[in-house]
Amino acid sequence: MTQRKILITSALPYANGPIHLGHMLEYIQTDIWSRFQKARGHQCYYVCADDAHGTPIMLKAQQLGMSPEQMIAQTSQEHQADFAEFLIGFDNYHSTHSEENRQFASDIYTKLDQGGYIKRKTISQLFDPEKQMFLPDRFVKGDCPKCGALDQNGDSCDSCGATYSPTELKNPRSVVSGATPVLKDSEHYFFDLPAFEQMLKDWTRSGSLQDEMANKLQEWFTEGLQQWDISRDAPYFGFEIPGAPGKFFYVWLDAPIGYLASFKNYCDKTGVNFDQFWQKDSDAEIYHFIGKDIIYFHSLFWPAMLDGAGYRKPTSVYAHGFVTVNGAKMSKSRGTFIKARTYLEHLNPEYLRYYFASKLTSNITDLDLNLEDFAQKVNADLVGKVVNIASRCASFISKKFDGTLTADIAEPALLAEFTAAGETIAESFEKREFARAIREIMALADKANQYIDAKAPWVLAKNEATLTEAHLVCSMGINLFRVLMHYLKPVLPAMAKEVELFLNDELSWSTYQTALTNHSINVFKPLMQRVEMTKVEAMVEGSKDNLQPTAAVAPKAAETKAAPAAIVAADGAIEPIGETITIDDFAKLDLRVARIINAEHVEGADKLVKLQLDLGNEQRQVFAGIKSAYQPEQLIGRLTVMVANLAPRKMRFGMSEGMVMAAGPGGSDIFLLTPDDGSTPGMRVK
Repeated sequence: MTQRKILITSALPYANGPIHLGHMLEYIQTDIWSRFQKARGHQCYYVCADDAHGTPIMLKAQQLGMSPEQMIAQTSQEHQADFAEFLIGFDNYHSTHSEENRQFASDIYTKLDQGGYIKRKTISQLFDPEKQMFLPDRFVKGDCPKCGALDQNGDSCDSCGATYSPTELKNPRSVVSGATPVLKDSEHYFFDLPAFEQMLKDWTRSGSLQDEMANKLQEWFTEGLQQWDISRDAPYFGFEIPGAPGKFFYVWLDAPIGYLASFKNYCDKTGVNFDQFWQKDSDAEIYHFIGKDIIYFHSLFWPAMLDGAGYRKPTSVYAHGFVTVNGAKMSKSRGTFIKARTYLEHLNPEYLRYYFASKLTSNITDLDLNLEDFAQKVNADLVGKVVNIASRCASFISKKFDGTLTADIAEPALLAEFTAAGETIAESFEKREFARAIREIMALADKANQYIDAKAPWVLAKNEATLTEAHLVCSMGINLFRVLMHYLKPVLPAMAKEVELFLNDELSWSTYQTALTNHSINVFKPLMQRVEMTKVEAMVEGSKDNLQPTAAVAPKAAETKAAPAAIVAADGAIEPIGETITIDDFAKLDLRVARIINAEHVEGADKLVKLQLDLGNEQRQVFAGIKSAYQPEQLIGRLTVMVANLAPRKMRFGMSEGMVMAAGPGGSDIFLLTPDDGSTPGMRVK
């Protein structure tokens, strides 16, 4: 295998608040991919940094009575502590408020300016006369200029959805001081993004982005690229623009430059050649893992800046979706806006690493952390399947056979099947199809447990005549377990370390194809405890306590608890119309077109049909109470509408991952909602 040179980054967490589980999805995804690449023997580095500049940080530091430098240093310690306990293996963690970042930002700006890509023009902005500062959009509130709704943000209206300039607000006020802002002129510096339009069109369609993201970016080209305002006026916490006193780089200019700065800091400490990765003709690979909400910055502004300043562009930018909890947006009032620190106070971080891995694909679909499913999956897969293999076999090896494995392999064909899966599992990890890799690993774990069940070594060990066979079976079980732990090591590094101590062996991707024979192992110790729902519930309660709104922030209105109206339930009964709901509650439903690619009878269920639904970029299993109206074979190939963001529900017959929409009085009169034939799977229904 040719050794690759790989640099990996995650988006930089903002230094004005704690890490939460929504953030952790990205760092866990990136860390698993980084650990996998290192395990395969590549020259791979994973760097990150705190994003430490901007008006919000300046103002929060003032509120806390400390300097911005003191606040970001304290926040950095907290962030790094959380990341370390979640086993995020950064090679370097730095800050955008660093000398390396100042130098790179100044260098890139100067080269862009010399190339004619920096434009200057005077603009009018809202200015706080009390605080003597220009106000970013988020620090202005007022009445919507379109619908008149009160207390709306400076750039968009939550009531009617309109977007506008803060100068268009009626009755504007400064969020910082409460004063009425005034218009004031200022010269600003702009990056000439339209000059890079053809390069960006080519690059975004080169395979460097997921198709969904490339299609989304097409909107910007259709509307026409605009010059990008990269300057802010004093007072501002950031780097001053060279040759422009009182003008500072906008935080989004120097934030991605933090990738270069953190890697340069690492290179200076270790002797790694920085230029081999970032020079124009580099054969190294550079990958950015980010949330889908910041794709524009990373896939338009960032590659254009790099290109204009003479640096190479990223190999790929990988976007992921958001995290929902129990099927809904993370909520402080429900205790589902969970800080990383609160999670760590209650639960093993590897539970979350495994659960996220079991759900992650290469697309940008949002990932739901269903807390009940979370506990069931970890307990069933890791405790009930993987760890169970070792715990069932190890005690016999220690007690009956002096802690030594047999010299022979009982079932060479079965072991070969386990090792042969290595390349397809590796391919899944490489393509960021972690869920597919986990499914294959767990299918192998099932086979290992079936083998042990069939051989029943606990019975064989009781009879002197079959004691040798018991030794062979248990040694075989340990070897099967060892192969699985090779595959799981990028996901479960702490557990893998414990397994290495138990096996007296190092788990590396180059050794999984060789068996342990005539080999001494240590006494087995429990590797993972079951997830207790009482601890999950305590974490949720702890999140409610820790994240109540402060006195300075008005609490949100109480959420409406409402029942759905006239939706066919899983048992086929018609639900009566319940309490009324608001338009905001209704807007939470994510209705999607789905194609029924398979339909089956459910044994033991009179009213249920098991459906396999294609949503375009993923498939879902749903149990629907429509058997009285439809035979399964009638449904295959049809389009229907489903609630795609409904929390998965564990049923007696399996997991139901959504709900198809149907209406009618019952019996044979149940009618699936069917979209137009021109609809495509995954299309949102509005």
